Amino acid sequence: MSPEELLKAMFKAGVDAALPSLCVPPHLPERPKGRTVIIGAGKASGAMAKALEDAWDGPLDGVVVTRYGYRLPTERLEVVEAAHPVPDAAGREAAQRIFKAVQGLTEDDLVLALISGGGSALLAAPAEGISLEDKQAVNKALLASGATISEMNTVRKHLSAIKGGQLARAAYPAKVVALMISDVPGDDASIIASGPTVPDPSTNADAIAIVEKYGIDLPANVRQVLETIEETPKPGDKCFDRVENIMIATPQASLEAAAAVAREAGVTPVILGDSIEGESRDVGLVHAGIARQCAMRGQPAEPPCVLISGGETTVTIKTKGGKGGPNTDFLLSMAIALDGAPNIYALAGDTDGVDGSEDNAGALIYPDTLKRAEAAGINAKAHQAKNDPYTFFKGIGDLLETGPTMTNVNDLRLVLITQRD
Repeated sequence: MSPEELLKAMFKAGVDAALPSLCVPPHLPERPKGRTVIIGAGKASGAMAKALEDAWDGPLDGVVVTRYGYRLPTERLEVVEAAHPVPDAAGREAAQRIFKAVQGLTEDDLVLALISGGGSALLAAPAEGISLEDKQAVNKALLASGATISEMNTVRKHLSAIKGGQLARAAYPAKVVALMISDVPGDDASIIASGPTVPDPSTNADAIAIVEKYGIDLPANVRQVLETIEETPKPGDKCFDRVENIMIATPQASLEAAAAVAREAGVTPVILGDSIEGESRDVGLVHAGIARQCAMRGQPAEPPCVLISGGETTVTIKTKGGKGGPNTDFLLSMAIALDGAPNIYALAGDTDGVDGSEDNAGALIYPDTLKRAEAAGINAKAHQAKNDPYTFFKGIGDLLETGPTMTNVNDLRLVLITQRD
């Protein structure tokens, strides 16, 4: 198996470990005495709806919202598509319908929530006093600021009518079972899709502090809402007495699935962590340094070995007009740092199949990446300075294109060191 084939096989194993068709059925609750209402939001939620429908033996109805292109055909459940990462009117309408669907229920009813990463943008229910255009502007500013996913979702929760446990409050006293596919560091349920069924430990003041930390210029009405809006429901609120949040797929499980493929190929896997955050290009520098240490010193593992990491890095956009996402940004930084070092290969991709907002999951780098780029008249450092890693990798034909994977357990980074220098 070639280095490229091994890396792609590992990536596929990581994605497959989180497929809803495998991880939804084992966690389905018993049928209730009353109604079963299905709601959901996220990049994996369309596939989760399909898996639920195929496995559920009783009546059900409901609506789920997923990203454009991520819908699977269903017969009893309605799956709506909307925009991500910047919300649109379709997401707003879907969120309003979801919120309405859980109201007026009784203790005999069951709300089965299918929650996955991406739900924050897809559940676009602005708080009173905020327009969809306001939400779009704030989302764009957050995405460009370099804020972590936890910080972004803290702000989103306090500008929403449905996130931060507010869906659970609306559904009370019905029983709520949320099946969750994690895409956040530490599998913090309150951050996944901004925690619509989870107690919110953050406050309005926390959201304001994040806005100020990154110098985000909020419209006056949005700032006023953050300063005056009712707090989201906190731990201990009675609305969570009948809520069960179940983690059915995690980044760590996907890292371990990728590691198993490496072991079978006779390559030592080294899992660096499933919750790595920070600037993508800085994380690229660190991974390059560890890879060089393996190649030169046999530490922390003797080649052949592969470094495996997950989490969600961020990109602070300094120059407008470039294209790319955190995975291509990570790889371009790593390629520049390695500067053609032999015997080191890498793949980085988002397990949902989309790096940022482009049409690729990520990309690959090889020992000759910079040499081939130079021969094609493509300057790596110039593209890095322009926040344009997508164009760099497209120009040399090294994009990783998987199409929608129908799941989402965050980014998966794989760095293969084939032998000592």
